[in-house]
Amino acid sequence: MGFRYFLVDKATPLDLHGWVRNRPDGAVELVAEGERTSLEQLLQAARRGPRHARIDHVDVEWQPAAGGLAPFDLIY
Repeated sequence: MGFRYFLVDKATPLDLHGWVRNRPDGAVELVAEGERTSLEQLLQAARRGPRHARIDHVDVEWQPAAGGLAPFDLIY
C-alpha cells in the first residue's frame, strides 16, 4: 500500500476531513480537520507509515480549523 492510500485508510474511520497529495518535490502533503485525538492518531500513523515506507521527517503545523473540507481523500 502506498503512503497516500495508507493515510486515507487511516483517516477515514477517524471521521477526518481533508486531503493528501504528492508535491512536485517528492514530498507528501496533507491537510486534515477533525477532533484533536483523531488528528493525533493520524499524525502517529504518518510518522510510522505503511510497511516498507521510508519516512525522513514529518513537519506539523497546527492551525484553527477553517471548515469546508470534504471527507478525507486523495487529490491529484
